[in-house]
This record gives sequence, C-alpha cells and structure tokens, in this order.
Amino acid sequence: MTRVVYFTACTLDGFIADEHDSLDWLFEVPHGADDGSWDAFIGRIRPMVTGTTTYRWMLDRHFTEHPEQFAEFYGDRPLWVFTHQDLPGIPGADVRFVSGDVARVYDDLVAAADGRDIWVIGGGDLVGQFDDAGLLDEVQLGLTPVTLGAGRPLLPRRITSSRMRFREVRQSGQRVRVVLDVDRPGPGQD
Repeated sequence: MTRVVYFTACTLDGFIADEHDSLDWLFEVPHGADDGSWDAFIGRIRPMVTGTTTYRWMLDRHFTEHPEQFAEFYGDRPLWVFTHQDLPGIPGADVRFVSGDVARVYDDLVAAADGRDIWVIGGGDLVGQFDDAGLLDEVQLGLTPVTLGAGRPLLPRRITSSRMRFREVRQSGQRVRVVLDVDRPGPGQD
C-alpha cells in the first residue's frame, strides 16, 4: 500500500526553517556517518511533493546553477510543486506544478508511486493539508540539536497521540531519527 510520508529535519524547538525561510541551521550540525537510513528511505519513494517556499529554496541552493544535481539527489523521481506562482522548472527533471486541494492530486500521486511511497518534503503547512485530507501516514524527523526560537513550524496542525505513535528512535551522529506512524482519521477524530 502506498503511504504518504513526511520526511524532514527539524530543530529541537520544532522548526523546519528559520523566520527567513532559511535552512542554513541544518548545515551547521555535522552529519553522522551514513547509517544506510537515507538509502533505505529514498529506495521506497517514488513521487515527491513540496510547496513553493521549499521549492524556491531547492532552486536557490542547488538546482538553478546545477540542475544535474536533481538527478544525482533524487534520480528520475517526479516532483509535484503546490504553488499559485509562476515558477521555473528544473531542466532534465520531471517537475509538475499544481494548485488547490491536495486530495484532488492524490490519485495522480498514487498512480505515479507504482506501489512505492509518496514523500512530502515540506513545508509544514502542506503536510498539514495532507493530514487535513486524511492522507498522512508517517512522519520521519531528523531532530537536530539547534533551537531557533521562531520560524516555520514542523507541522502547524493538531494531531493527538490517539492517532500518532512512535515506531522508531535512533541516534545518528548529532541527530536523532524519529519515526512515527500516523493513523488516518476516522469519524470524530482530530
């Protein structure tokens, strides 16, 4: 069964970007030795989904000057970008621009998944929209020992422990990998 997975790094105080939408804090913390978790994760993913702010950051940080890096990082995986803006694509990459309700695009994502999972890269509000639509199945966090005090929240929605359970917690260098299962809401659940 195809699952919708939110995989992201976050600060100790629960932010995925600072108040200027920067992820520079993430690169201040040394990455540990590769424990194989990235290869295991990306191997189960086919389509990827992101919002405007995250996509712009990806373009600015990597893909405008070096579009070939998209294939190096993500292979031939298609990327859906939820936006109301006119944004450039990435030469050589399958980037699809969409807007509106995430539920409207979900069937296309599942078809493109071909039995693998869907990665919602970010931002937190977009992930919240997937949960609002009852479509979020898993959250994977790379918890980083940094506090920002303000910024973009990890997931600006209420999801209670009646629907979310820890599956795995593991230290990798200066990060803690946390994996949670999220039950899709039933009648009367938040």
